[in-house]
Amino acid sequence: MQRLTALRDEVQGWEALKQRIQDALELVELGDPDLQEELEAEVEAIEKELERRELETLLAGPYDKSSALLSIHAGAGGTDAHDWAEMLLRMYLRWAEKRGYEAEILDYQPGEEAGIKSVTVAVNGPYAYGYLKAEKGVHRLVRISPFDASKRRHTSFALVEVLPQVEEDVDVTIHPNELRVETFRASSAGGQHVQKNATAVRITHIPTGIVVQCQNERSLTQNKKNAMRVLKARLLELKQQEQARKIAELKGAYQKAEWGNQIRSYVLHPYQLVKDHRTGYEVGNAQAVLDGDLDGFIEAYLRQQVSQAEKSG
Repeated sequence: MQRLTALRDEVQGWEALKQRIQDALELVELGDPDLQEELEAEVEAIEKELERRELETLLAGPYDKSSALLSIHAGAGGTDAHDWAEMLLRMYLRWAEKRGYEAEILDYQPGEEAGIKSVTVAVNGPYAYGYLKAEKGVHRLVRISPFDASKRRHTSFALVEVLPQVEEDVDVTIHPNELRVETFRASSAGGQHVQKNATAVRITHIPTGIVVQCQNERSLTQNKKNAMRVLKARLLELKQQEQARKIAELKGAYQKAEWGNQIRSYVLHPYQLVKDHRTGYEVGNAQAVLDGDLDGFIEAYLRQQVSQAEKSG
C-alpha cells in the first residue's frame, strides 16, 4: 500500500505539472500584455519544478526514496568543533525546512562549553536519503575562533553520517538476545526540569558492537523505539558495506573508508568559500550555504555519481 501510494503521488505530480504547462500555453495564446508578469513568474516556477524532477531521476538507488537518519559528530578542534557541529545541525535543519521535510531530533549530546558532541535527526519525507547521502563524510571549517581571546584562525572538523530509514519489510534481523539495553536519566538544563526518571535508552548490538542511544523523548518506550530505528539502519549500512567490499575486492579496487579526508571545506577567513573536494563545485557566499542552500552541492554530487557509474558500467 505504501508503494502504491508513492507511485500514485508521483503520477499525479506529473499530471499536475502537465496541466500547469497547458494552462500557461493557453494564457500565452490570449496575447494579453497584462498577463506578462504573471506568465513569467509561472514559467520560472515550472522550470524550477522540472529541475527538481530531473534531479529526482538521478536517485535510482534502492533506498533513495526513503526518509533519512542524519548524525553529526564533533571531531578534532575542541570547543570549536562542538560549535561547528551545531552550525551544521542548523544548516541541515534549514535545508530540510526549505525542502518541506519534517525534522525530528532523536538524540542530542551537548558539548561541555558550547555546541554539541553529537546529534541524530530523523529527516522524514520522500527522497530525503537520496539527497542527503551526498553529505556523508568529514566537513572542515576554517575561521577566526570566537572562543580564542587572541582571535586566531582555527580549523575544526565534524563527521556527518547519513542512513536510510528502514522499512519493516527490509531483510535486517535483530534477535532480542543479541541486544544489551540500558536505561539512564536524560541530560537536561537542570532546575525544575531535571529528569528524575530513567527515560533515555542505550542499546548495544552485541555481535557487531554497534551502540545507539536516544534520549530526546520523555517516554522510555518512544526512546527505545527510536533507538531501534537507528540500530536497524546501521545494521543495514553494515550489510551494504560488506557487500560493496566483496564486490570491490573482486575488482581489485577496495579502499577502506576512514576518518581523515574531508569531503568539503567551509572557509570563513581570510576569504569566504565553500568547496566540495569530490566534485570541485564551490560557492563564494558561505553564509548562504550555512543557511541551508545546499542544492548545488547535492546536484553536482549526484551527477558525478551517475557519470562515474556510466563509465564503470
